[in-house]
Amino acid sequence: MRYVLPPIIWAVCIFIFSTTLFASSNTNRFIIPLLHFLFPSASMPTLEELHHLIRKCGHLSEYFVLSILVFRALRGSKTGWSWKWALAALVIAAAYAASDEFHQIFVPGRTASPWDVLIDTCGALLAQIVIFLLSLRSRRKAVRFAAE
Repeated sequence: MRYVLPPIIWAVCIFIFSTTLFASSNTNRFIIPLLHFLFPSASMPTLEELHHLIRKCGHLSEYFVLSILVFRALRGSKTGWSWKWALAALVIAAAYAASDEFHQIFVPGRTASPWDVLIDTCGALLAQIVIFLLSLRSRRKAVRFAAE
């Protein structure tokens, strides 16, 4: 459970983010004023575009985290990196993204978008690339340390 519980908890958080509470019409109530405070000379269309960008970055980061947590759950107590774990984590995150967008069809004030699934999947892929690069770096340090 130590490895499986974190991605489940995060998936529940993502599910909550997909409710009416986090619809664009609700998040703009606090994000737009914050952006206006930070950028007082920005026009309303610019603020709305920044709000949209922040929301899409939210998609990317939510699934970046989910992908890392799923990778960790699949790896368990083992160390290192494996294509099998990375690919499985990516597929699981992408499938959850698709199911989450399907869920939004039934949520008032929300819409389903294949583009959001693509953004979510890109976040998950980016996480796997980062994990791979960090594992390469770690392996190189271990080899260098062993050679000294």
